Amino acid sequence: MVDVFSGRLLVSKDGRSVDPEEALQNKVVGLYFSAGWCSPCRDFTPVLCDFYTELLEETDPPAPFEVVFISSDHSAEEMVGYMHAMHGDWLALPFHDPYKHDLKKKYNITAIPKLVIVKQTGEVITDKGRKQIRDKGLSCFRNWLAGADIFQNFSS
Repeated sequence: MVDVFSGRLLVSKDGRSVDPEEALQNKVVGLYFSAGWCSPCRDFTPVLCDFYTELLEETDPPAPFEVVFISSDHSAEEMVGYMHAMHGDWLALPFHDPYKHDLKKKYNITAIPKLVIVKQTGEVITDKGRKQIRDKGLSCFRNWLAGADIFQNFSS
């Protein structure tokens, strides 16, 4: 995953720049393609928030999971508003980074919301993250972890 964002910075919900190498190392990463103007996105984002919170705050140790938001908002202001209003405490690709177009192509994003779960290498574990979270809840994380080639003791 570090490979995917190599040489770029991500931003946190509070606007800090974050080095993806540190933030994403040894984690299963959910690339969340979404936008505030999209009503199915607004329906799913709170579900993803709860999932993220349970994995990171209610398990000990916290699950090796991170979300990176790739915005399809119409402006940087819209993106920031959506992040503050609805998002969990996850990371985002800066709005003006043209790399988001490459990511949409690479992961064949034709509609949003889309949650693509990837390994450290950027290789896809599943492009049905949204459906799996809705259908299986937290239990789907174990399957992602098994496919992620991360060697870590994690039990939920």
